[in-house]
Amino acid sequence: MNWLVIGILSLVLGPILIIAGAKHERKNNEPPQLVQYGYLLAVVGLFVLLVQFFSISAAMLIFVVLTGFVWAMDKFVWSKTRGEKQIADWVEYGRGFFPVILAVFVLRSFIVEPFQIPSSSMRPGLIVGDFILVNKFAYGVRLPITNTVVVPVGQPQRGDVMVFDYPVNPKIQYIKRVIGLPGDVIEYRGKKLTVNNQLVPTKQIEDHQYVENGVLLVNNQQFVERVDAAQYKTLTMADVPALNLREVGDFPSRENCSYDESGFKCTVPAGHYFMMGDNRDHSADSRYWGFVPNENIVGKAFLIWMNFKHFDRIGTTIQ
Repeated sequence: MNWLVIGILSLVLGPILIIAGAKHERKNNEPPQLVQYGYLLAVVGLFVLLVQFFSISAAMLIFVVLTGFVWAMDKFVWSKTRGEKQIADWVEYGRGFFPVILAVFVLRSFIVEPFQIPSSSMRPGLIVGDFILVNKFAYGVRLPITNTVVVPVGQPQRGDVMVFDYPVNPKIQYIKRVIGLPGDVIEYRGKKLTVNNQLVPTKQIEDHQYVENGVLLVNNQQFVERVDAAQYKTLTMADVPALNLREVGDFPSRENCSYDESGFKCTVPAGHYFMMGDNRDHSADSRYWGFVPNENIVGKAFLIWMNFKHFDRIGTTIQ
Protein backbone atom coordinates (compact mmCIF):
# COMPACT_ATOMS: atom_id res chain seq x y z
CA MET A 1 0.00 0.00 0.00
CA ASN A 2 1.47 3.36 -1.07
CA TRP A 3 0.67 5.63 1.86
CA LEU A 4 2.30 8.63 0.19
CA VAL A 5 -0.16 8.43 -2.71
CA ILE A 6 -3.08 7.93 -0.29
CA GLY A 7 -2.00 10.99 1.68
CA ILE A 8 -1.69 13.19 -1.40
CA LEU A 9 -5.05 12.05 -2.82
CA SER A 10 -6.80 12.62 0.51
CA LEU A 11 -5.26 16.07 0.91
CA VAL A 12 -6.34 17.03 -2.61
CA LEU A 13 -9.82 15.50 -2.44
CA GLY A 14 -10.58 17.03 0.97
CA PRO A 15 -10.65 20.70 -0.15
CA ILE A 16 -12.60 19.72 -3.29
CA LEU A 17 -15.34 18.20 -1.12
CA ILE A 18 -15.29 21.21 1.18
CA ILE A 19 -15.77 23.63 -1.73
CA ALA A 20 -18.48 21.49 -3.30
CA GLY A 21 -20.28 21.00 0.01
CA ALA A 22 -20.22 24.70 0.84
CA LYS A 23 -22.76 25.26 -1.95
CA HIS A 24 -25.31 23.08 -0.16
CA GLU A 25 -27.74 24.38 2.43
CA ARG A 26 -26.84 24.04 6.10
CA LYS A 27 -29.29 22.14 8.32
CA ASN A 28 -29.61 22.87 12.04
CA ASN A 29 -26.59 25.13 11.64
CA GLU A 30 -24.39 22.12 10.86
CA PRO A 31 -22.13 21.98 7.82
CA PRO A 32 -23.25 19.71 4.94
CA GLN A 33 -21.97 16.15 4.97
CA LEU A 34 -19.65 16.82 2.02
CA VAL A 35 -17.95 19.52 4.07
CA GLN A 36 -17.59 17.18 7.05
CA TYR A 37 -16.12 14.43 4.87
CA GLY A 38 -13.84 16.98 3.24
CA TYR A 39 -12.32 18.14 6.52
CA LEU A 40 -11.92 14.55 7.67
CA LEU A 41 -10.13 13.62 4.44
CA ALA A 42 -7.90 16.70 4.66
CA VAL A 43 -6.90 15.88 8.24
CA VAL A 44 -6.22 12.22 7.41
CA GLY A 45 -4.25 13.18 4.29
CA LEU A 46 -2.10 15.69 6.15
CA PHE A 47 -1.39 13.24 8.96
CA VAL A 48 -0.46 10.44 6.53
CA LEU A 49 1.92 12.76 4.67
CA LEU A 50 3.56 13.96 7.89
CA VAL A 51 4.15 10.36 9.00
CA GLN A 52 5.95 9.65 5.71
CA PHE A 53 8.55 12.30 6.49
CA PHE A 54 8.54 12.32 10.29
CA SER A 55 7.72 9.89 13.08
CA ILE A 56 4.15 9.31 14.29
CA SER A 57 5.03 11.19 17.48
CA ALA A 58 6.31 14.17 15.50
CA ALA A 59 3.21 14.17 13.29
CA MET A 60 0.94 14.13 16.34
CA LEU A 61 2.92 16.94 17.98
CA ILE A 62 2.49 19.08 14.86
CA PHE A 63 -1.26 18.43 14.98
CA VAL A 64 -1.37 19.33 18.69
CA VAL A 65 0.43 22.62 18.00
CA LEU A 66 -1.76 23.53 14.99
CA THR A 67 -5.10 22.67 16.59
CA GLY A 68 -3.97 24.13 19.91
CA PHE A 69 -3.19 27.42 18.19
CA VAL A 70 -6.67 27.51 16.62
CA TRP A 71 -8.29 26.66 19.98
CA ALA A 72 -6.33 29.36 21.85
CA MET A 73 -6.92 32.05 19.21
CA ASP A 74 -10.64 31.33 19.13
CA LYS A 75 -10.97 31.27 22.92
CA PHE A 76 -9.01 34.42 23.64
CA VAL A 77 -9.24 36.50 20.44
CA TRP A 78 -11.68 35.51 17.69
CA SER A 79 -14.64 34.74 19.95
CA LYS A 80 -14.50 38.28 21.35
CA THR A 81 -14.74 39.92 17.92
CA ARG A 82 -17.01 37.42 16.18
CA GLY A 83 -20.20 38.47 17.90
CA GLU A 84 -23.26 36.73 16.45
CA LYS A 85 -21.52 35.69 13.24
CA GLN A 86 -21.36 32.02 12.25
CA ILE A 87 -18.13 30.40 13.39
CA ALA A 88 -15.98 29.29 10.45
CA ASP A 89 -16.04 25.55 9.86
CA TRP A 90 -12.26 25.24 9.92
CA VAL A 91 -12.16 26.98 13.31
CA GLU A 92 -14.92 24.72 14.63
CA TYR A 93 -13.11 21.59 13.55
CA GLY A 94 -9.72 22.86 14.68
CA ARG A 95 -10.83 23.67 18.22
CA GLY A 96 -12.90 20.47 18.34
CA PHE A 97 -9.99 18.26 17.35
CA PHE A 98 -7.57 19.84 19.84
CA PRO A 99 -8.62 18.15 23.14
CA VAL A 100 -8.96 14.76 21.45
CA ILE A 101 -5.57 14.95 19.74
CA LEU A 102 -3.94 16.31 22.90
CA ALA A 103 -5.32 13.45 25.01
CA VAL A 104 -4.17 10.82 22.50
CA PHE A 105 -0.75 12.48 22.23
CA VAL A 106 -0.22 12.52 26.01
CA LEU A 107 -1.49 8.94 26.40
CA ARG A 108 0.70 7.63 23.57
CA SER A 109 3.79 9.62 24.51
CA PHE A 110 3.92 9.05 28.26
CA ILE A 111 1.67 6.17 29.30
CA VAL A 112 0.93 3.42 26.80
CA GLU A 113 1.39 2.87 23.07
CA PRO A 114 -0.23 0.21 20.84
CA PHE A 115 1.90 -1.98 18.61
CA GLN A 116 1.05 -4.75 16.14
CA ILE A 117 3.27 -7.82 15.81
CA PRO A 118 4.49 -7.79 12.17
CA SER A 119 6.39 -11.08 11.92
CA SER A 120 7.04 -14.49 13.49
CA SER A 121 10.37 -13.47 15.05
CA MET A 122 8.93 -13.56 18.60
CA ARG A 123 7.11 -16.89 18.36
CA PRO A 124 5.89 -18.80 20.23
CA GLY A 125 5.02 -16.04 22.70
CA LEU A 126 3.89 -13.45 20.15
CA ILE A 127 2.37 -14.23 16.76
CA VAL A 128 1.48 -12.24 13.67
CA GLY A 129 -1.79 -10.43 14.28
CA ASP A 130 -1.29 -9.80 17.99
CA PHE A 131 -2.06 -6.24 19.00
CA ILE A 132 -0.08 -5.43 22.12
CA LEU A 133 0.33 -2.59 24.60
CA VAL A 134 3.70 -1.03 25.39
CA ASN A 135 4.42 0.61 28.75
CA LYS A 136 6.00 3.97 27.87
CA PHE A 137 7.26 4.86 31.37
CA ALA A 138 8.75 1.51 32.45
CA TYR A 139 12.21 2.73 31.42
CA GLY A 140 11.74 6.37 32.40
CA VAL A 141 9.49 9.23 31.33
CA ARG A 142 10.84 10.48 28.02
CA LEU A 143 10.35 13.66 26.04
CA PRO A 144 8.48 13.14 22.75
CA ILE A 145 10.59 13.31 19.56
CA THR A 146 14.02 13.47 21.28
CA ASN A 147 13.21 10.45 23.52
CA THR A 148 15.41 11.93 26.26
CA VAL A 149 14.73 10.56 29.75
CA VAL A 150 13.52 13.38 32.03
CA VAL A 151 12.22 11.28 34.94
CA PRO A 152 14.21 8.07 35.59
CA VAL A 153 11.89 5.22 36.55
CA GLY A 154 13.58 1.95 35.65
CA GLN A 155 16.10 0.29 33.38
CA PRO A 156 15.68 -2.56 30.88
CA GLN A 157 16.33 -5.95 32.42
CA ARG A 158 17.52 -9.15 30.76
CA GLY A 159 14.50 -11.04 29.54
CA ASP A 160 12.27 -7.98 29.00
CA VAL A 161 10.33 -7.83 25.73
CA MET A 162 11.09 -4.36 24.42
CA VAL A 163 9.84 -2.23 21.53
CA PHE A 164 12.42 0.13 20.03
CA ASP A 165 13.21 2.20 16.99
CA TYR A 166 15.16 0.06 14.53
CA PRO A 167 18.73 1.48 14.53
CA VAL A 168 19.11 1.08 10.76
CA ASN A 169 15.86 2.98 10.07
CA PRO A 170 14.41 4.68 13.18
CA LYS A 171 11.08 5.25 11.43
CA ILE A 172 10.44 1.51 11.84
CA GLN A 173 9.75 -0.05 15.23
CA TYR A 174 10.99 -3.52 16.17
CA ILE A 175 10.16 -5.83 19.05
CA LYS A 176 12.72 -8.25 20.52
CA ARG A 177 13.87 -9.60 23.87
CA VAL A 178 16.62 -7.94 25.88
CA ILE A 179 19.49 -10.42 26.13
CA GLY A 180 22.46 -8.17 26.90
CA LEU A 181 22.78 -5.04 29.05
CA PRO A 182 25.59 -2.46 28.74
CA GLY A 183 28.91 -4.14 29.44
CA ASP A 184 27.59 -7.71 29.07
CA VAL A 185 29.47 -10.28 27.01
CA ILE A 186 27.02 -12.23 24.84
CA GLU A 187 28.00 -15.44 23.05
CA TYR A 188 25.85 -17.70 20.90
CA ARG A 189 27.41 -20.86 19.48
CA GLY A 190 25.85 -24.16 18.54
CA LYS A 191 22.44 -22.74 19.49
CA LYS A 192 23.72 -22.27 23.07
CA LEU A 193 23.47 -18.79 24.61
CA THR A 194 25.89 -17.55 27.26
CA VAL A 195 25.79 -14.23 29.12
CA ASN A 196 28.98 -13.12 30.86
CA ASN A 197 30.43 -16.62 30.40
CA GLN A 198 27.42 -18.20 32.14
CA LEU A 199 25.37 -20.68 30.10
CA VAL A 200 21.73 -19.64 29.99
CA PRO A 201 19.63 -22.54 31.37
CA THR A 202 17.31 -24.18 28.84
CA LYS A 203 15.00 -27.18 28.86
CA GLN A 204 13.73 -28.82 25.70
CA ILE A 205 9.99 -29.48 25.56
CA GLU A 206 7.57 -30.62 22.83
CA ASP A 207 8.16 -29.41 19.26
CA HIS A 208 6.23 -26.39 18.06
CA GLN A 209 4.61 -26.02 14.62
CA TYR A 210 3.10 -23.00 12.94
CA VAL A 211 1.98 -22.00 9.45
CA GLU A 212 3.89 -19.14 7.83
CA ASN A 213 2.15 -16.94 5.24
CA GLY A 214 -0.82 -19.29 5.25
CA VAL A 215 0.97 -22.02 3.25
CA LEU A 216 4.29 -23.08 4.81
CA LEU A 217 4.28 -25.44 7.80
CA VAL A 218 7.30 -24.71 9.99
CA ASN A 219 8.44 -27.27 12.55
CA ASN A 220 10.69 -26.12 15.40
CA GLN A 221 12.40 -27.48 18.43
CA GLN A 222 11.03 -25.68 21.47
CA PHE A 223 12.82 -24.77 24.67
CA VAL A 224 12.06 -23.09 27.98
CA GLU A 225 14.81 -20.56 28.60
CA ARG A 226 15.55 -18.62 31.77
CA VAL A 227 17.49 -15.33 31.88
CA ASP A 228 17.73 -13.91 35.40
CA ALA A 229 14.12 -13.73 36.68
CA ALA A 230 12.53 -14.08 33.23
CA GLN A 231 11.33 -17.43 31.89
CA TYR A 232 10.01 -17.80 28.34
CA LYS A 233 9.91 -20.15 25.36
CA THR A 234 12.24 -20.09 22.35
CA LEU A 235 12.31 -21.89 19.01
CA THR A 236 15.15 -23.25 16.88
CA MET A 237 15.47 -25.45 13.80
CA ALA A 238 17.92 -28.33 14.08
CA ASP A 239 19.14 -28.10 10.47
CA VAL A 240 19.70 -24.31 10.44
CA PRO A 241 23.05 -22.81 11.52
CA ALA A 242 23.19 -20.50 14.53
CA LEU A 243 24.22 -17.61 12.31
CA ASN A 244 24.14 -16.62 8.65
CA LEU A 245 27.44 -14.79 8.19
CA ARG A 246 26.35 -13.31 4.85
CA GLU A 247 23.59 -11.37 6.61
CA VAL A 248 25.82 -9.71 9.20
CA GLY A 249 26.02 -5.97 8.55
CA ASP A 250 28.63 -3.32 9.26
CA PHE A 251 27.05 -1.66 12.30
CA PRO A 252 28.37 0.83 14.91
CA SER A 253 30.69 -0.83 17.47
CA ARG A 254 31.06 -3.80 15.12
CA GLU A 255 34.60 -4.12 16.49
CA ASN A 256 33.07 -5.30 19.78
CA CYS A 257 32.03 -8.54 18.07
CA SER A 258 33.79 -11.56 16.61
CA TYR A 259 32.03 -13.87 14.15
CA ASP A 260 32.77 -17.27 12.69
CA GLU A 261 30.83 -20.19 11.24
CA SER A 262 29.83 -21.51 14.68
CA GLY A 263 28.40 -18.24 16.02
CA PHE A 264 29.51 -14.96 17.55
CA LYS A 265 30.70 -13.19 20.67
CA CYS A 266 29.89 -9.53 21.44
CA THR A 267 30.57 -7.06 24.23
CA VAL A 268 27.65 -4.66 24.58
CA PRO A 269 28.86 -1.02 24.55
CA ALA A 270 27.80 1.49 27.19
CA GLY A 271 24.31 2.91 26.71
CA HIS A 272 23.28 0.06 24.38
CA TYR A 273 21.39 -3.24 24.50
CA PHE A 274 21.67 -6.57 22.71
CA MET A 275 18.34 -7.87 21.41
CA MET A 276 17.31 -11.28 20.09
CA GLY A 277 14.06 -12.74 18.81
CA ASP A 278 12.65 -15.81 20.57
CA ASN A 279 12.27 -17.52 17.18
CA ARG A 280 16.04 -17.70 16.94
CA ASP A 281 16.41 -18.99 13.39
CA HIS A 282 13.76 -16.63 11.98
CA SER A 283 14.77 -13.33 13.51
CA ALA A 284 16.74 -10.37 12.19
CA ASP A 285 18.17 -9.01 15.42
CA SER A 286 21.32 -7.67 17.08
CA ARG A 287 23.31 -10.55 15.65
CA TYR A 288 22.94 -8.94 12.24
CA TRP A 289 22.33 -5.20 12.64
CA GLY A 290 23.98 -4.41 15.96
CA PHE A 291 23.14 -2.82 19.29
CA VAL A 292 20.12 -0.73 20.30
CA PRO A 293 21.00 2.72 21.76
CA ASN A 294 19.15 3.82 24.87
CA GLU A 295 17.62 6.74 22.98
CA ASN A 296 15.89 4.29 20.61
CA ILE A 297 13.86 2.64 23.38
CA VAL A 298 10.08 2.94 23.03
CA GLY A 299 8.94 0.88 26.00
CA LYS A 300 8.25 -2.50 27.58
CA ALA A 301 5.64 -4.79 25.98
CA PHE A 302 3.27 -6.17 28.62
CA LEU A 303 -0.14 -7.22 27.26
CA ILE A 304 -1.90 -8.66 24.19
CA TRP A 305 -5.14 -6.69 23.92
CA MET A 306 -6.49 -8.04 20.61
CA ASN A 307 -6.04 -10.68 17.93
CA PHE A 308 -8.89 -10.82 15.45
CA LYS A 309 -8.10 -14.41 14.43
CA HIS A 310 -7.36 -15.80 17.90
CA PHE A 311 -9.69 -14.27 20.48
CA ASP A 312 -8.34 -16.59 23.17
CA ARG A 313 -5.12 -14.56 23.14
CA ILE A 314 -6.87 -11.37 24.31
CA GLY A 315 -5.68 -10.35 27.76
CA THR A 316 -2.58 -12.56 27.68
CA THR A 317 0.36 -11.18 29.66
CA ILE A 318 3.61 -11.07 27.71
CA GLN A 319 6.31 -13.22 29.31
